[in-house]
Amino acid sequence: MYDKANTTALPEGHPVSIYYQEREIIVGLLEEIATVDPKEEFQKYTNIFNQLQTIEKRFARKENQLFPFLEKKGWNGPSQGMWSFHDNLREQFRLLRKNMDAAAYDKIKTNTPFLVEGIYRLMGVEENVLFPNALELLAEEDWISMRKGEEEIGWMLAETPAPFPAVEYIHPSEDFTKREMTFSLENTSHYDEGYMTVEQVNLLLKTMPLDLTFVDENDKVIFYNRGEERVFPRSAGIIGREVKFCHPPKSVGTVLKIIESFKNGTQNEASFWINFKERLIYIRYFAVRDADKNYKGVIELSQDITDIKKIEGEQRLLDWE
Repeated sequence: MYDKANTTALPEGHPVSIYYQEREIIVGLLEEIATVDPKEEFQKYTNIFNQLQTIEKRFARKENQLFPFLEKKGWNGPSQGMWSFHDNLREQFRLLRKNMDAAAYDKIKTNTPFLVEGIYRLMGVEENVLFPNALELLAEEDWISMRKGEEEIGWMLAETPAPFPAVEYIHPSEDFTKREMTFSLENTSHYDEGYMTVEQVNLLLKTMPLDLTFVDENDKVIFYNRGEERVFPRSAGIIGREVKFCHPPKSVGTVLKIIESFKNGTQNEASFWINFKERLIYIRYFAVRDADKNYKGVIELSQDITDIKKIEGEQRLLDWE
């Protein structure tokens, strides 16, 4: 529970904290509408009035969220007394709207102070009675449940309030939460972490800005990704072909040396970079091993790093525009 005497030190996004955020908006609108001449500045008056009338969202949240929770705790006063107060203010809004539609400027000028005074009086009761007692009666789980229900009604705020309770950032490496699978597992395979369909895997590999070729432990090419902008062209004919026949004679000796070093366990990686068609290409070979460190093949990755090499400093914002 929260301290009823300390209604201003509430967590961001707490329902009562949001009511106080709205209060600032309401006070500003009341101050404005009280000084506007409805005849000389009718459009300005109308704009302020329309904004002020969104206080209906505040009334609806109290009536449909806050009051029911208080009733469960045995406090029925707000449902009986304050709801009637809301209805009186609604009637004043309707009366002023009729005055506005009829361009009855004198009546608008006469009736506006009653609306202003009524809203101020309501907020005084909220701050001195309703909110402090609600904070004393209701537990945190009540407020959390209430906040979820408020999402459907909305607020007077220009932007959606901060979540409540606050969403704590957890680094992916430290996130061990077991979650319900909210996506279909049909036709998927389970990988070390996660599930993907064959189509998704193909799309992933096609989209990666890398040329990837996988050679198995028998030195046969068993896979390459079919990206749209491959550095080195490939065709389906290489599948099942011995890797030594997939490289030009001048480089095949180096490739075989790499594979032999991977097989005997003396090396796990080899890197090269070459100029190819006026682009700088980074080529890397990685040994693939199972959990027992047995050799299972080699991955060859090629990447055009010409533009990457030019990067300096930092860029933390989008540059789409």
